[in-house]
Amino acid sequence: MNSSQGKLIIFSAPSGSGKSTLVQHLINEVPGFAFSISATSRAPRGTEKDGVDYYFLSNEAFQQRVAEEAFLEWEEVYPGMSYGTLKSEVKKNWDTGNAVGFDIDVVGGKNLKALYGEQALALFIQAPSIEELERRLIARGTDSNDKIKQRIEKASWEMDQAAFFDHCIINDDLDRAKAEAKKLLIEFLAK
Repeated sequence: MNSSQGKLIIFSAPSGSGKSTLVQHLINEVPGFAFSISATSRAPRGTEKDGVDYYFLSNEAFQQRVAEEAFLEWEEVYPGMSYGTLKSEVKKNWDTGNAVGFDIDVVGGKNLKALYGEQALALFIQAPSIEELERRLIARGTDSNDKIKQRIEKASWEMDQAAFFDHCIINDDLDRAKAEAKKLLIEFLAK
């Protein structure tokens, strides 16, 4: 087994903190690091594509996967909107010798870390403030005002969860956050 195989790298944060941007950067920069595509029962936003950004499932199909125990972890993040980590995604990446990266909500991140312990590096990505988070969500232009309000209300609780992660990266300067995440990832994969 190479040093990447069998490892997980968890990126968790409130919506709009920049975790997806960091994960995409690291996939292109760090050999042996691959992305686990999550499943969701929500509709695609913006230019999101099925099988690339998420596996977009109907509520019925999502619940069928739950019944089949196809998920490592899953949760209803917002009413009627579930997200989950497919066991098949992790196996596919490990079988090719890669460490598996996750762009996942805070509860899912804590659950994966609890399941995998030292096999997992859990990184919490934090926006500099709730106000900045709200500004980023508005600028993204993919959510309604009601959805943004819902995400901001949840973000306060999520930011309080940072202490449960191995490292917290404050994303107030994207280049610095990318460099810090890359350094942590490379150190973890070298163990």
